[in-house]
Amino acid sequence: MPTSSCSAPQDRSSPNRPGRASPPESWPTRAVPSWWSPVTSPQTRNPSPLTEVLRTPEEAFSGLPDYPFEPNYFEWNGIRMHYLDEGAGKPVVLFHGEPTWSFLYRKVIPPLVDAGYRCIAPDYVGLGKSDKPVDDAFYTFDMHTESVTALLTSLELTEATVVGQDWGGPIGLRFAVEHPEIVTRLVVLNTGLFSGHGSMSESWMAFRDWVERTPDLPVDLLMSRSEAHPWGADVLAAYGAPFPSVDHKAGIRRFPLMVPLQANHPGAAEMLGVREQLASWEKPAYVLFSTGDPIFSTRTGERLADLIPGAGPLDTINDAAHFLQEDRGEEVGRRIAAWLQSLE
Repeated sequence: MPTSSCSAPQDRSSPNRPGRASPPESWPTRAVPSWWSPVTSPQTRNPSPLTEVLRTPEEAFSGLPDYPFEPNYFEWNGIRMHYLDEGAGKPVVLFHGEPTWSFLYRKVIPPLVDAGYRCIAPDYVGLGKSDKPVDDAFYTFDMHTESVTALLTSLELTEATVVGQDWGGPIGLRFAVEHPEIVTRLVVLNTGLFSGHGSMSESWMAFRDWVERTPDLPVDLLMSRSEAHPWGADVLAAYGAPFPSVDHKAGIRRFPLMVPLQANHPGAAEMLGVREQLASWEKPAYVLFSTGDPIFSTRTGERLADLIPGAGPLDTINDAAHFLQEDRGEEVGRRIAAWLQSLE
């Protein structure tokens, strides 16, 4: 657990963005070498004490398209975390991935609220409207799990549904299996659990290497490469809004480096533990994957559906890539709502 010995959150917006570079046009392929050392991407169970925390200026979020939601805040160890809390009824907790934030679920929330559910969408520490420690080493799988757990347990939820996509899979599913007294249903969207067993694709390793060399990640460019069809400049700008300077981007820089490459790397044992607990999850689960995701294929979705005893067959959605909440958000919301209502 981090300490609370940190300076007050600061605004530090700057047009100067050193270290920015375009990602490679194509990703070569190579297996993870056996000599790969976790020292290249350190992750500790106890994050470094905070020395500086930034807060994105509120004006950075003015004029966001289709994001009319009221902000809610929770303080965790001196860090302010933002979350959405919309509607009433049984709670549905929406876990985003990276480099996204609760904005990703803006199309999913209305159909669920209309169906009688309460939607809670946290922004992880370092992302969205949450505060942003500037030390890259602060960001770990454990830290994200602990901070989100503190926020959600403060809400005293019961009979909750967890929805997770991208990194929201490992974080959300870990929360679910560690808190079965809170979570009664799972929705799994385009995600995976990396336990360091087996090799990563060459394209992934090339992307990881590029991230490690590019401290000022171009969020709008990264997101544009995930479009099933054009989202528009205002939407791409909204995804980049939380990160007005390179100093605000420590959290998003760390996520690719947090993926364990070998079984002895930080986070691998925890993800393997989540997988093992999912293998005995008898409560209802719904696995929905898009068919156009170059990162997590429908075969990955089938394996997850087969792994979880409470899940039915994989459901798929067309005309959507990795971020299916953006490409087909309303349909995703309707399908989740219909599945939940079928259980009532």
